[in-house]
Parts: sequence; C-alpha cells; structure tokens
Amino acid sequence: MGVMVVNGIRTHYQRMPAKNRTAPPVAVFVHGLGYDSLASFYLTLAAPVSDAGIEVLTYDLRAHGRTERPATGYLVSDFVADLAGLLDGVGIGGPVHLVGNSFGGTVAFAFAAAHPERVRSIVSIESEPPTEPWAENMARTLGGVVDGMLSEENLAWLEENYGSHHARLARAAGMIIQSTSIVTDVPRGPLLDVAGLRRIRCPVLSIVGSEGFQSGDLTALQAALPDCRTEVVSGQNHSVLVERHRLVRRLVVDWVNEQESRAR
Repeated sequence: MGVMVVNGIRTHYQRMPAKNRTAPPVAVFVHGLGYDSLASFYLTLAAPVSDAGIEVLTYDLRAHGRTERPATGYLVSDFVADLAGLLDGVGIGGPVHLVGNSFGGTVAFAFAAAHPERVRSIVSIESEPPTEPWAENMARTLGGVVDGMLSEENLAWLEENYGSHHARLARAAGMIIQSTSIVTDVPRGPLLDVAGLRRIRCPVLSIVGSEGFQSGDLTALQAALPDCRTEVVSGQNHSVLVERHRLVRRLVVDWVNEQESRAR
C-alpha cells in the first residue's frame, strides 16, 4: 500500500500488478461515499482481477479510509482532479478502465467527460452520471443521512440487526458528513447536461440490481450514452458489489478483455 500527496491531500492507494501478462490493461477501482473505502474493492475484486492479467489501482477518496479529510473541497470536480492527480503520480498516462461503485461511478463518468482520452471504458456498478436529477436525489439522500445517521436509536438498530461493524461504519460516515462540506458540495457537481453526456464516448457497462437505485428505469443509461450496455442482476438491491462480487468479478474481467480486443 502506498501514500501520495495529491492536490495537497495525503492519499492512500493500492496498486496490484497483473499476473503473467506483458503490457497489461489497467483497471482503476473507485469506491462510493460515506461507509465505503478501497477495502470494498480490495476484499472482493482486486486480487482475482489482477490474477486474470489486469493491473489494478484502487484508492481511498478524500475523507475516506486512510486518506486525509479536508474540511472543504467535495465538488465532483474535486474528486475528478484527485483521480487525475493520482494517475499522474503513479505514472499511468494511457487510457484506463474505470470501475466505479455507486458515487465512484459518478466520479468515473465525470472523469470520462473531462478527460476522454484517458478512459478506455467504464464499468458502472449501481451508479449514474452527475446530472440534474442525480443532484436532486443526492441532496435529499445526504440531507436525510445528516438528520438520522448518528442518532442513538439508529446506531442501536444497526448494531442489533447488522452487528457492531456496521454501527462503526455508520459512525465513521457520520463523522465525515459532520466535519466536512460534503453534503452541500457533492450535489453541486459540476453537472453534465445532454451535451456533456455525449462527451462520454467510451464504452460503458452498467451493472444494476433489479431492486437497486436505478430500478425505476434500468436501461436509462443506454438511452443517454453513445455506447452503453446494461447487465441487470435479478433480485438484487444497491449492494451489488458486496453481495454479488463473484458475478461482478466475471463481468469486469470479461468486459475489460472484450474492450482490449476491440481496441487492437
């Protein structure tokens, strides 16, 4: 594991070389907000994907995991700048495959719109680009979290129903929200309009749970993006990565290999 100063913030990252492959493709895993950290990918996809001949880079977003927590600076564009700085810092200049879970996928879409030449493809896991409807939903969701996450009643319910580990994660997420401007910054984007979405020219694989956050329109991304395929995981809620990680591993490896073949 490594630490690098990116945009003035000590950033924790993990890089895993590809096994038995020269000039391998690179997959960058970007985790979600609040409860999440690079551990969600490290414990599910990282080793199997690197064993399959794909180099892996994953990292803790600002204020998450072991990365520093500034009081301000949580616009989507700040997360995009961090990803660009990390890639520069580790010397990855060529196009990469971005694999984003939840908010991590939102960062991936925004990065692809800002730096299309640096993205070979995107795997979006229960995620969507930063648009006006997304911002409205995020504002409601984050506002609700502020109101209820750290209440003793909620923490006791989490511990009773899901164990002490989930209660600790809730406390950590609550501290991020209380000590930073993340609640007000994230929904401000900057947001992508129709023209902005069209700048995401790379192939996209959208993995969604049939009962997840996109359940109202499971194939919405296909209509909005130039090159998008949807994989629906039947009976699954938002926790696709954690609860169906074996399926996600196979989808990611097959997708990356397919896109590399297309690029030759």
